[in-house]
Amino acid sequence: MKFLVTKDLEYSTLIKNLMAGVVFALFFFFLLDVVLHSYVLGLDVSTLSTTLFGNPDEFIEPILLDTLLLQVHIDLFMALFSIMIVASIYIRLHSKKVMTKWLVHALFILGLFTPILLLVAYFTNVWFVTIWLVTFICGHLLAMWMSLLSLKKLLSK
Repeated sequence: MKFLVTKDLEYSTLIKNLMAGVVFALFFFFLLDVVLHSYVLGLDVSTLSTTLFGNPDEFIEPILLDTLLLQVHIDLFMALFSIMIVASIYIRLHSKKVMTKWLVHALFILGLFTPILLLVAYFTNVWFVTIWLVTFICGHLLAMWMSLLSLKKLLSK
């Protein structure tokens, strides 16, 4: 993480290019994570409710608890790991902006609560499914937006 120590990216094109590559890859990670969750769980309230709670009329079983716990475990690890990288690069490049602190805090809160809300939704009701869906989409959009802003700044230097 030399980019956190080196203040001037003007003289370090290799570090700048490596940071741009990481941010580019993380942008696609967040995009493909939405696609994965859409395929595995669903990205609308009815599909997600059917996945979590099942549907006796259509003979659809609910998702197994161990499968859901595995998904939540992977989501917590990957979300916080990728958010940490995006946030550290964003802070490094946009430290003078007033909104940086608020954006980073919002990103970490959304990234932490999204997997937990999925687990809460499994044990409660459809209302938490809607909250999970909103936090999931907002968190991923925020991470992709911060990635694009970082990428724009890295490529403009």
